[in-house]
Amino acid sequence: MTTRHATGNAKVLDAFMTTKFQIDAMLERLKALSDDHFETHPDEINWGDVGTLNHYTSLLCQITDSAFGEDEHTN
Repeated sequence: MTTRHATGNAKVLDAFMTTKFQIDAMLERLKALSDDHFETHPDEINWGDVGTLNHYTSLLCQITDSAFGEDEHTN
């Protein structure tokens, strides 16, 4: 029975770590995009760019609110 539990735990740990690595990769890509000012040039920024960043912020707030058990961005 112990062997079976250890095997099951190894599978769930592998699945968890695979998903964690996916999240880490996404965060790295977002950080690089942010460092590049979301591929915008200061002289070319328009309200559409602001809207896009507001949309990204909204989606990220949903994630952080869920992860930290907060609900401050729902108003």
